[in-house]
Amino acid sequence: MARFQNLLPLAPAGLIVESLEVTLDGVTAAARAVAKAAACPACGTVSTRVHSHYQRALADLPAHGRAVRLRLHVRRFRCAASGCGQRIFVERLNDAITRPFGRRTTRLEALVQHLGLALGGRPGQSFARRLLIPVSKDTLLRVVRRHAVCWTLSSQIVGIDDWAWKRGQRYGTIVCDLERRRIIDLLPDRETTTVQAWLAARPWITIIARDRGGGYRHAAAHGRPEALQVADRWHLMENVSAAFLEAVRLTLRPIRDALKAGVINPDQLTHAERIQYQGWLRREQANALILALAKDGAPIKEIVRRTGQARKIVRQIVRGGRTDVFRSRASSLELFLDRLETQWVGGCHNGAELWRRMRAAGFAGGIRVVTEWASRRRADDDPHRPRRAPTARVLARLMTAEPNRLSAADAVIVAVAQAAAPALAKARDLMQRFHALIRRGDGDGLDPWISDAASSLLASFVGGVINDRNAIHAAIVEPWSNGQTEGQITKLKLVKRQMYGRAKLDLLRARLMGAAA
Repeated sequence: MARFQNLLPLAPAGLIVESLEVTLDGVTAAARAVAKAAACPACGTVSTRVHSHYQRALADLPAHGRAVRLRLHVRRFRCAASGCGQRIFVERLNDAITRPFGRRTTRLEALVQHLGLALGGRPGQSFARRLLIPVSKDTLLRVVRRHAVCWTLSSQIVGIDDWAWKRGQRYGTIVCDLERRRIIDLLPDRETTTVQAWLAARPWITIIARDRGGGYRHAAAHGRPEALQVADRWHLMENVSAAFLEAVRLTLRPIRDALKAGVINPDQLTHAERIQYQGWLRREQANALILALAKDGAPIKEIVRRTGQARKIVRQIVRGGRTDVFRSRASSLELFLDRLETQWVGGCHNGAELWRRMRAAGFAGGIRVVTEWASRRRADDDPHRPRRAPTARVLARLMTAEPNRLSAADAVIVAVAQAAAPALAKARDLMQRFHALIRRGDGDGLDPWISDAASSLLASFVGGVINDRNAIHAAIVEPWSNGQTEGQITKLKLVKRQMYGRAKLDLLRARLMGAAA
């Protein structure tokens, strides 16, 4: 029988192809092992005594638009060692051909594994069918699990953060190697004891980047007390901005009074603004009841029981919040406000013409958005119309914007707000100064900033900074942060949603850690 080792040089190493059968359905290659002898798996004795033969089928990589199958002629041998309990054994094919009891060649198994890692079960099955690889979705996931990677690297710098199994109900923990930029483990929950035990079992960790939550801080302090903790810089900047927004809410009443916008004429409101105004009136009644109870000395828990309001809302009202009349929402005009303002100052006050100019500049919104902006802008320029106080979020944006980029009406609002609430202007300066500390990496400026901000409207944020001072100082001066971990969480969410949220922890580990191998 003719041998085809020269015609098929791409056959798996260690096999001799003896015949080929090509049909419309595929290619079948008859092959056998090159070796003349085999070693007993029990005692290791090499034997050349053949006992019998049998056929074994393996799926191989497709070729020329046809599926390929190997029909192997496999031998059974007699063990030559008299004291061996394994009398008869089957010759073992090397790992380059296939694994024991495998039904695919090693090279096809590698392709199936990568399909499973990249696409998961059902999408991988559909794509494999197009590649003429007959595997089911369950087979793809079994192969991914079988070849799951378990990192044994001694990662010294890690990032820890939580991710949602189901948002608001159940969370897990992700651990990343920040130097190699890869996931090294997933934990089933975010309990302090779980993370603490994981850290305690790895004494080589020297730096732990984390968010500002108390759970991971205590886990790191008890699991690896010698390690340096680094707070996340993005969360620090976001937290101080949120503290400034809360300060704006606390001082909104005197600002509204200074703008002479304390009395609102419903006849001058749009339909949407009138609905918001009616909701504000209902909220004001609830606010008055809660503030009266708080003035009488009732604790927050008792106020919650009497009014039926949520504890967070009661605390917010007692602290002076929830006073906005009108809510601000994201607008498609955000990126074009400067251009609109320039056109308005240049003399174009027609909404339709403004919309046509914005369309030429790339604006994709409708004409009504621009005409409503023009109507509000025209009303703001009317000196006989009472000035309307902005919402807390809008006022915070105006106070933190570049002064030379503000319109005349907005500049007047900012000036009135600063005069009515000087403490708010100080809080704004402190927030910007904290941002500058982080951007410049000025660790020496942290303690003076704490001293200056301790008696300001940002005092609650300062208290958190004092409690976590070492980690925040490390965030300012160290190059490490948790941004890489946040990016890996985005990747984890993508993989989890590919599997419709039904992936178990072992499969998530296999896909995420195997993809980085």
